[in-house]
Formats: sequence, C-alpha cells, structure tokens
Amino acid sequence: MKKRGILQSKFNLFVIFIIIASFWLAQISGTVAAPSEQGGDIAVISSPTSNAVVQDTVEIIGSADHPSFQFYVVDIGPEPNTNDQWSTIGTTHEAPVINGLLETWDTTLVSDGSYTIRLRVVRVDGNYGEFFAQQVVVSNTQPIPTDTPPSQEAQPAAPTVTPTALPPTPTIAIEQPVVDTPTPRPVPTSPPLEDPDEDSSFIPTVTGFSVSPMRDACLYGGALMLSIFLLFGFLAAVRTFIRGFIDLVKRRRF
Repeated sequence: MKKRGILQSKFNLFVIFIIIASFWLAQISGTVAAPSEQGGDIAVISSPTSNAVVQDTVEIIGSADHPSFQFYVVDIGPEPNTNDQWSTIGTTHEAPVINGLLETWDTTLVSDGSYTIRLRVVRVDGNYGEFFAQQVVVSNTQPIPTDTPPSQEAQPAAPTVTPTALPPTPTIAIEQPVVDTPTPRPVPTSPPLEDPDEDSSFIPTVTGFSVSPMRDACLYGGALMLSIFLLFGFLAAVRTFIRGFIDLVKRRRF
C-alpha cells in the first residue's frame, strides 16, 4: 500500500509538470509566431458630403475596396427613412475604386427633399461595410443659395492730417577706446586613433543593428531546449512508472 501511494504521488506530480510545461510552450509559440492583421473595409464617400445641396447630375466620388472585395453598390433613401426604403443608383459594380467616380446620380428623377446616400462594399463571404452621407438636399426647382457679401456703404472720408515739421535731433558722437583684441591661435588636434582590427571585428555597429533576429533565435532555442527536457522527463517518468508497476506485480505474486 505504501509503494502504491508513492507511485500515485509521482504520477500526480508528473501530470502537474506536463500541464505547466504545456502552458509555457503555448506562451512561447504565441510570442514567436503572432497572427498577422488583415486590412478592413474601405468605404468612403468624399463628395457630396453630408448637409450638401445638389441639383441636376451629381458625381458621387469616393473609395470602395477590400482584400476580399466582391462588389459595391450605391443607394439613396429618403429622410426620415422609417421603413428602411432604399433605391439603387445605377448598377452593381464589380471593380474596386480608390478616390474615383463611384456612381453618377441624376437628381431630376427624384423629388426635391433630403436624402441619405449609402455606399455598401460587399465581401466574398457575404459580409459588408457601409458609409452614409446624410441630409443631402436635392433642390432642382429652386436655385442653390449663394453667400452674398453685405453691401458696403460709403464711409465718410477720414480727415487728412498734415504732420508738423520737427527740429532736427542733434547727433552726439561718443568715441570708444580702441581695444587690441588678440587673435586666437589654432589649437593643434591629433587625428583620431584608428582601430587596426576595425575591418575584422565581429561586433556589429549601432547603425543598422536589429535585436529581432537575436530575440527570435533565443526564443526558438529556449523552446527547443524545453522540448528536449520535457521528452527526457517524460521517458524517465514512464520508465519509473513501469518499474514500479512491475515490482508491485511481483510482490503480489509472492
């Protein structure tokens, strides 16, 4: 019974050791190989902007792109759009656009009022990104108001002031004593000492030196040494467990 209790304790310690080692291996592998980030949706309407007033034919300028781009579409909806009603301007576009013409909108086909322009970029997996230009006012029946500068009323001419001639200011000359300033002598400097082993030195200079390869090598080396240590520990534990089990069986037979 005592031998069996010792074997059970050793087995429990071995299991705890395996759990701790697995946790540290996971941490090291996560540090060495980090997942790469992917770019997101590019859905932007740069013109017309929100609160703009438009009429006739309007060019909708912006960008629509994604690494998994499938197509994009431009829609308009009245404001307020309580029933979520959208009308597509033009057709579906299967080519991405960067800072270019997204769609041409003929505002004469709709009544005057406030609208929301929606750009939807659809990806291959069916998900999509959106951009909204809100409160775009269509005004075809009335001219677009322009800012008129206020009229400038005639201001009375300012009185002309004639300056009075002042008497000349007397000039006072002050003679300064001449000081003989000694000319500094050049200090001889010795050329910098040259390192005879500079060309054959294996120590990298600061310029262009990167610690990333050294860090990665240390991490890989640490992971390799830990794996070898765990392998030998596992084999030793298995051998000890088998020997203990064989001794236990032999004792029960005798």
